[in-house]
Amino acid sequence: MASKPVEQLDSVVIRFAGDSGDGMQLTGGRFTSETALIGNDLATYPDFPAEIRAPAGSLPGVSGFQLHFADHDILTPGDQPNVLVAMNPAALKTNLNDLPPSGILVVDKDAFTDRNLTKAGYAGNPLEDGSLESFEVHAIPLTSMTIEALKEIEGITKREAERAKNMFALGLMSWLYGRPTEGTIAFLESKFATRPEIAAANVKAFQTGYAFGETTEAFAVQYEVKPATMKPGLYRNITGNQALAYGLIAASVKSGLPLFLGAYPITPASSVLEELARHKNFGVRTFQAEDEIAAVGAALGASFGGSLGVSTSSGPGIVLKQETIGLGITLELPLVIVDVQRAGPSTGMPTKPEQADLLGVMFGRNSESPVPVIAAATPSDCFDAALEAARIAVKYRTPVFLLSDAYLANGSEPWLLPDVDAIPPIDPNFAEATGEEFQPYRRDEQTLARPWAIPGTAGLEHRIGGLEKQDVTGNVSYDPDNHDLMVRLRAQKVAGIAQDIPELEVDDPDGAKTLVLSWGGTYGSVAAAVRRVRGAGKTVAHAHLRYLNPFPRNTGEILRAYDKVLVPEINLGQLQKLVRAEFLVDATGFNLVRGIPFRAGEVAAAIDAMVDA
Repeated sequence: MASKPVEQLDSVVIRFAGDSGDGMQLTGGRFTSETALIGNDLATYPDFPAEIRAPAGSLPGVSGFQLHFADHDILTPGDQPNVLVAMNPAALKTNLNDLPPSGILVVDKDAFTDRNLTKAGYAGNPLEDGSLESFEVHAIPLTSMTIEALKEIEGITKREAERAKNMFALGLMSWLYGRPTEGTIAFLESKFATRPEIAAANVKAFQTGYAFGETTEAFAVQYEVKPATMKPGLYRNITGNQALAYGLIAASVKSGLPLFLGAYPITPASSVLEELARHKNFGVRTFQAEDEIAAVGAALGASFGGSLGVSTSSGPGIVLKQETIGLGITLELPLVIVDVQRAGPSTGMPTKPEQADLLGVMFGRNSESPVPVIAAATPSDCFDAALEAARIAVKYRTPVFLLSDAYLANGSEPWLLPDVDAIPPIDPNFAEATGEEFQPYRRDEQTLARPWAIPGTAGLEHRIGGLEKQDVTGNVSYDPDNHDLMVRLRAQKVAGIAQDIPELEVDDPDGAKTLVLSWGGTYGSVAAAVRRVRGAGKTVAHAHLRYLNPFPRNTGEILRAYDKVLVPEINLGQLQKLVRAEFLVDATGFNLVRGIPFRAGEVAAAIDAMVDA
């Protein structure tokens, strides 16, 4: 058969959607891996329900995976899919509004039964009532074609054959966009090595879907997205939580400190614990505690004992850790607390992103208890942010908050592997006995950090605990003036970190009058929005904050240099409040709290409105 014509595209956004048991995350993950091997730039956004197993065919049970890949540098998983693969009516109903007119819609025709249509709230069948006529619809009997293709594989039940339909869909999409097949076949054979019949079934379903694309008349063309031009080097695809785990390991190696993670499982932070547990060869110790308080207590104890203590959680768990973090502030010991933010309050929407814990980590403890706060910007940036959080914690003897979110944690992008030798060492600079009386709160003149003394070291015996200490001696003190001094010293120590971090950089090539100030996981959406606004001929500046406490030392100077400042946040204006209070700048917020990342288009509209005002 003659090859079909190939149409060149510069970028594509695909969304796979189906029941939480339909394997959409696996399907999207495999497509992502093959796309990374081709050399496209990419960004992903997995979206899954909070329920472990929601009722089949229900709207709350829909799981999705969106992938944006391109022949150029991209910053987001895309505002709208060009292609929607919907495995049932519920997936269609919850995702159709995002598909633009003329978008490609692939559905499993077999799933559109009366029962499934009723579960999804359809009064009639959308495949038959003309409601989808504005889209390029491909109603394919994925389930029955998969079952038919696998009927000759011995040992496969009908149910097992049906479950392979996601591989049929993956094969079809792999053909449509010219993805290689060898990696996926090898992956399936390895994943199901103990069940060779299951491996054979999935491989056959994948190949059948690919062949269907080649032979069917429904798809007249095949599409190609050429590799992106990227900085030379070795790349891998990485999620935010993987990058964060590797950054902590790198900090451990560069400091010579054993890494101890105390954690209690909580979505979306659990995979940091799971990833670190795989790396005992680096001396990593992971402790799954009985609760959040025990987890952070163990981590602080590990720091007292001379390890790099880390505790990971999300918003509800961070609340429980705050008393022990306050203890760490008084003890003045290194401790890294990772907050992978999710939609709240309380349990909220555990699998959805938000960035509304900023004020909580800044002020959520009793008394005057300042801590440095760092926020990662992209999935791969979680590596560098973790390294930096550990550096500051060790150098300044303080707990440090590292903020990520569910979007960064589960999203992925290509990561240029760093030159390990070029990563600067982190000196723990442990106290040593000098023969003189040890003074545990005598501070370094530059950092105001107190000595870090390993317990059991002869000559370094000192008192420890949560009661206020006397300056220099570390004895328990109730003296009012000493308490005022210690409170101020701890605050000065954190404020002084501003001299040890980079100044805030501004992307302003045209001398704009409007500045967009972002932080955390909104970086990609905001930067993409700024590109759009500039592409329309308007001038706008963009600055992104990594350091939220203390702010970079030139932050006020930069903010006051612009007539208008817009602060987009997935909260109700938390950074906006901080910059208004700290710098007396009349910043304006753009705030949406929906449990989904910003779309670049909606941020661009907000920027347009401010520039034109």
